[in-house]
Amino acid sequence: MYSRHSVILNCDTIKCSFLRFTLRERRRGREFEILGYIVIIVEFKVTKMTSIFCIRTGFAVSRTFLLPNILGRGYVTYIQGQSPQPRVREYFYYIDHQGMLFLDDVRIRNFTSCFKDKKFLAFFFKRLRKNDTKRYTDDFPFLSICGVERNYVRCDDLPLVFTKVIQKRNVETGAEEDWFSYAHADDLLTVPFEPQRLFMNIKTGRVYHPAPEKAGGIGLVRSNLAIEFSASFNFQNGEGNAPTHFVWRDERYQLDTGWYRDKLP
Repeated sequence: MYSRHSVILNCDTIKCSFLRFTLRERRRGREFEILGYIVIIVEFKVTKMTSIFCIRTGFAVSRTFLLPNILGRGYVTYIQGQSPQPRVREYFYYIDHQGMLFLDDVRIRNFTSCFKDKKFLAFFFKRLRKNDTKRYTDDFPFLSICGVERNYVRCDDLPLVFTKVIQKRNVETGAEEDWFSYAHADDLLTVPFEPQRLFMNIKTGRVYHPAPEKAGGIGLVRSNLAIEFSASFNFQNGEGNAPTHFVWRDERYQLDTGWYRDKLP
């Protein structure tokens, strides 16, 4: 059952937080688990305009998770481990902007609740690709197929997040080369680091780098690493425009400003 409430506010900017709650109830000898969400307005700016802010709350029975409509998605329901057809099980995951992988319906997302086994992360992310199954494509645009498991994935920004620069020795030349590690898997998941192809979105401050094509061809740079990089960007066209050069290991690179244009959502 769903309910819709409207609150009239004089505002043009609203910040909200969401409370999730779980209720357990027995009916006719069966036990149900009910999940719900409450939207709380925590900050708004007053203007002369009057807006109507609609709050949707909903309930789902038996470990069914709802993505609130207020986040820009329609309602979607699932049960972790559901089997829509023989020999197929479906699971649902979320990747935050730091590159940490969680079950989508985990209650608290932090380092304790994320997946940390590097071999599992490498196995999972090597199989990550765009979701072309025609199931949950709007809400979970990526998919990792592991045997009989379909692992649907949504993310805060992009599914691949670069977490550190590591060095590997080239066995042919003996030289140390820079590689970009992603998904917290260290040297199990890497691409060659290309400093000339870093891209900073001047509106958000987020930094991006080329990634494997099957996962979209572009990955987000983890925020603390992006902050470190920011001191090495040069802005010949002014700081109101995208950076033009990047200094890495005492070498100044002119940035390629075209590779990302057809890759960002």
